[in-house]
Amino acid sequence: MQLVGVAITLVIILFLTMYRLPYYIYEPGNASALDPMIEVDQASNSEGDMHLVTVRGGQATPIYYLWSKIQPYHKIYPIEKIRQGLSDEEYNHIQLQYMDSSQDQAIAVAFQEAGLDVSYEFDGVYVTYVEDKMPASEVFQAGDQILSLDGHPVERTEDSIQYVEQKNAGDTIEVEIMRNGEEVTKNVELAPFPDDPEKIGMGVGLVTKRNIVTNPEVKINSEDIGGPSAGLMFSLEIYDQLTEEDYTKGYQVCGTGTISEEGKVGRIGGIDQKVVASDEDGCDLFFAPNEQGAENSDYKIAAETAERIETDMDIIPVDTFSEAVDYLKSLEPKG
Repeated sequence: MQLVGVAITLVIILFLTMYRLPYYIYEPGNASALDPMIEVDQASNSEGDMHLVTVRGGQATPIYYLWSKIQPYHKIYPIEKIRQGLSDEEYNHIQLQYMDSSQDQAIAVAFQEAGLDVSYEFDGVYVTYVEDKMPASEVFQAGDQILSLDGHPVERTEDSIQYVEQKNAGDTIEVEIMRNGEEVTKNVELAPFPDDPEKIGMGVGLVTKRNIVTNPEVKINSEDIGGPSAGLMFSLEIYDQLTEEDYTKGYQVCGTGTISEEGKVGRIGGIDQKVVASDEDGCDLFFAPNEQGAENSDYKIAAETAERIETDMDIIPVDTFSEAVDYLKSLEPKG
């Protein structure tokens, strides 16, 4: 009888800790110094650090779900709202592609601000996701490189879009693919998109992989962190290493926001959780997307969160990379 009780207890423990619920939970992550992740040739050193701030996420177990229900900065979402029909592989692949693009844009912005030139080498067109209800779902996989359509080389995403636009629903295209190091030829039928019947296509998301060329060279190792939200902080760290002036002024500088090639800072998700993470990791100031002073901007949410958790960290609204640089220039060195 005692063995039965132990077995039942073990089953309950395993269920509470291992069973996967159809929910995804986000919580405050951490603020990681960017200096170890970014290497600019002949970089200058700084007294402080620029930080990338993350949100930690994972699929809910029963115990994790119950715990998160009572945590103020844990957010629970139905998993289909996060994945939107994508497999784990497709979702992760898209997030890493966003990160790659964000890094290139950050390099371009930092070099432009420093008065230096950049150029690009294009390295193919890749599948980021596949529409489940389109013929492409039986042909493509996330990560496939599109080499040609009906024998026409595809070097950029625009090549594929322009070729497909000339076709009609029901037409078949011969696609040459590079998959796991092997060239594969497939036929795919064009069809209307389920959510936009006026538009036809193969039913895949594509991205052009390009390598940015700079002098001095920039190397970034963000490991398995995905998404575009570190763009602003990447650009600030690169600029700080490129220039002789120490823009950290000895402070621990945190922040978040996408970055466009024009230097505009964009909205991100989980701003309140990132403020909490930055405060817990001892940051002195936090840059937040101002969104031109919009009513529910990331900056306003960040400022409200900072007040709620009673942090001493300053929350700074920015619309552009240049505004962030100007703010850092105006700081007195940390005493």
